[in-house]
Amino acid sequence: MAENHAQNKAKLISEIRRRFEAEYVTDKPEKYDPRDVERLQQDDNWVESYLHWRHNVVDETLKMLDESFQWRKEFSVNDLNESSIPRWLLEIGGIYLHGYDKEGNKLFWIRVKYHIKDQKTILDKKKLIAFWLERYAKRENGKPITVMFDLSETGLNSIDMDFVRFIINCFKVYYPKYLSKMVIFDMPWIMNAAFKIVKSWLGPEAVSLLKFTSKNEVQDYVSVEYLPPHMGGTDPFKYSYPPLVDDDFQTPLCENGPIASEDETSSKEDIESDGKETLETISNEEQTALLKKTNPAESTPKAEESEKVDSKLKTFKKPLSVFKGPLLHISPAEELYFGSTESGEKKTLIVLTNVTKNIVAFKVRTTAPEKYRVKPSNSSCDPGASVDIVVSPHGGLTVSAQDRFLIMAAEMEQPSGTGPAELTQFWKEVPRNKVMEHRLRCHTVESNKPNTLTLKDNALNMSDKTSEDIYLQLNRLLESNRKLEDQVQRCIWFQQLLLALTMLLLAFAVSFFYSLYS
Repeated sequence: MAENHAQNKAKLISEIRRRFEAEYVTDKPEKYDPRDVERLQQDDNWVESYLHWRHNVVDETLKMLDESFQWRKEFSVNDLNESSIPRWLLEIGGIYLHGYDKEGNKLFWIRVKYHIKDQKTILDKKKLIAFWLERYAKRENGKPITVMFDLSETGLNSIDMDFVRFIINCFKVYYPKYLSKMVIFDMPWIMNAAFKIVKSWLGPEAVSLLKFTSKNEVQDYVSVEYLPPHMGGTDPFKYSYPPLVDDDFQTPLCENGPIASEDETSSKEDIESDGKETLETISNEEQTALLKKTNPAESTPKAEESEKVDSKLKTFKKPLSVFKGPLLHISPAEELYFGSTESGEKKTLIVLTNVTKNIVAFKVRTTAPEKYRVKPSNSSCDPGASVDIVVSPHGGLTVSAQDRFLIMAAEMEQPSGTGPAELTQFWKEVPRNKVMEHRLRCHTVESNKPNTLTLKDNALNMSDKTSEDIYLQLNRLLESNRKLEDQVQRCIWFQQLLLALTMLLLAFAVSFFYSLYS
């Protein structure tokens, strides 16, 4: 059955390519960007995305391709880059990619309050939407995206139906199959009529992708770690430009500098030169001990080296929180705590524990690859064993709360080896749905955190505040929060009353002038 389905799909793709070339390209080739026409002939996934959106109806798919390709040439989509967008649009932070929903889909933020309806700038804003979507599509071919339509603090001057319709068309025609859902947050009641029009543009099938939410419901789709405080979240992220804000996970530095591929190779000279740091670099033999793959038959010198590694690791803080994944338990669960420069405890640990019966391959990615040293960044973990990954800022660079780390893991059910070459080949062949992913945020602390455990003294740093002090402080916070909510409610009520009075006055004026001239 599956084989027949694949064969039918291949036939449809072949027919689309043949007919599009004969019926559309031959007559007016100047309508399209040649790069798009070439990609159509080579990229099966791209053709399939249009075909899927048109329910495998070839004629409808061809019309959709024609409209999409003409738009791509009109907007010069293949040539869009940062210099194509006015700098002020990139700086304002109204449109950007950041974070993930609970299904692992990328979040595409549209902060409507930063959009003011203006015919002079509408084209640039559309290009900014196209820039981000094309950038994402080239990197994550076919993976869905979740649009976060943030309508908080939005006024009537932000309502631009032409701009909204363009965004709808991006997912309906230009980037089919990319929309996971559209989460609309805190929509003012005055916009109800406008979104009834939006629903008609989407069509009956896509309407189900609209999710109208308030602070209580939005967490059904996005966890608090990727929600800003005004949505009830805890994400410390603050937009800034430059550089472009994007969780583009890349290979980090190894302990001895940039790595050529994804292996752990490094020279002895680098290791010796790095030994002048407060915590010396871990050599290849010490790394073996660090991975806890000890062999009882090893020689005494190696055992002594293992003891040296243990003594070095005791200066780190061992995280207590644990994320329990299907392949690996990862500690810490959410945040990597780095000490400040003054504290001299800049390095931190990620502890991986294999909970399967097979070897698990893993690799570490980060959004700031030039900033961090990670060792090991690409290796494997035996069944039941643990791996300590050392993470440290490189060259005195500052840890940022915007930095993210991605742990990727996959089970090697039939391992042919765990060397650099074998691991590189394994990651090329492993299906994406077999890969476990977990993300970690970064956090800098000035002193020891209560939820970390120092291996040296194996004791918790307790707060000096008594439970009574904490209880009183909590009550004060709750009381101030209640007062703030009351003030917000009064402001909302006053705005609604003012709007109603304005509408009443307008109706009276219209009635008056009508009676005057009738």
